[in-house]
Amino acid sequence: MKRLKMFALGLLLASSVITLQSCNDDDDMDSTYYPNALVTLKTNAQTGAFYMQLDDSTTLVPTNIKTAPYGGKEVRALVNFKDMANTDEHSAKTVYVNWIDTIRTKPMVLSVGDDDAKVYGDDPIDIVNSWATVVEDGYFTLRFRTLFGSGEPHVLNLVKGDAPYEVVLRHDAKGDTQGYPADGMMAFRLDKLPDTEGKTVLLTVKWKSFGGERKAQFKYCTRK
Repeated sequence: MKRLKMFALGLLLASSVITLQSCNDDDDMDSTYYPNALVTLKTNAQTGAFYMQLDDSTTLVPTNIKTAPYGGKEVRALVNFKDMANTDEHSAKTVYVNWIDTIRTKPMVLSVGDDDAKVYGDDPIDIVNSWATVVEDGYFTLRFRTLFGSGEPHVLNLVKGDAPYEVVLRHDAKGDTQGYPADGMMAFRLDKLPDTEGKTVLLTVKWKSFGGERKAQFKYCTRK
């Protein structure tokens, strides 16, 4: 699990129910030290060309990377890039990539009913209200905050909820429940949700925070 290295601390989701909007842009775009986009690394199935999915409708085509990194595996990633020229103003951009930092990417898991807490954990965690906490391209990507002390790897899972478009973030700290707050990032493929058939719905995310039970809502449309 990669900890977020360079982001300033954001605001915690304090309210019990909120609606979060997707955003791919940061206020400081000039520095190459900071990410300026959150993308999905992809490979064109017909040509084998590498590209990055910026949002549900925009792709980034790197001029300096022709072969898909990381063995061609589809994962979410933070990236810093520079615009070169638009190949199609509505769907694609040609870019120069300064760097890529992958995010741990996992599929969702199914609920095991009353044993969810036992199987997937019930330790508190907070989701940070950040531009990097977003639902897009068939993924829920989140910036989280919890306590780290012993160095024991923590395990996060996104569990299918009771309602059609409801998920529960579960955290197993593996006994590492003391220490200092630190941030991390994780991405989950929303592959076990029903097809929205082109419509945009509200996806409800629930989790156990340090301040009690929380939930937030995100706009979601099944990936095309």
